Amino acid sequence: MAASFIPYFAVFLTLLVGASLLISTALTGVPTLSSRRPEVDDIVALLKHARLPKHALIVDLGSGWGAPVIALARAFPEASVQGMEISLFPYLVSRLRTHHLPNVSLKWGNFFHSDLDKSDAIVCYLMPSVMAKLGDFLDKALKPGTFIVSNTFLFRERRVSAVRRSGLRGTVALYIWPGRH
Repeated sequence: MAASFIPYFAVFLTLLVGASLLISTALTGVPTLSSRRPEVDDIVALLKHARLPKHALIVDLGSGWGAPVIALARAFPEASVQGMEISLFPYLVSRLRTHHLPNVSLKWGNFFHSDLDKSDAIVCYLMPSVMAKLGDFLDKALKPGTFIVSNTFLFRERRVSAVRRSGLRGTVALYIWPGRH
């Protein structure tokens, strides 16, 4: 009896995970993408270049599966690293991957409803369709001088402070907000 239950459970779990990913993509216009190791290394390098305060607050908007959060927590052990993810399944995976890192906190929900005014740095890997709205939100939410690192998709009409190229996917760029031309 128990053995016949396993295939049904596997199908149910697969459907649940798929529905979580599809619903969050439909709501946000952003699929849950995973940053590759070279991109994560570039994010860390740009934030080291920025010379963050020792006890910085670094926030990853749309933290997905958690790769940048983990790398940032290790690279900046005295900083607080916060990930925000709207898609339930990647959020849960991130919770499992980061449970041993004392300087990481994760929030499940829409980052457009969050308070970012104490952030020293923001990291994002979103889609072009969201970048203009995000730029407007960050203009209202951040203190001037906050560092922003965007993976692959750039903010239009903003001045890039430093760039690293990660290969096939594109550019990882550092901004000092608001960075208007």
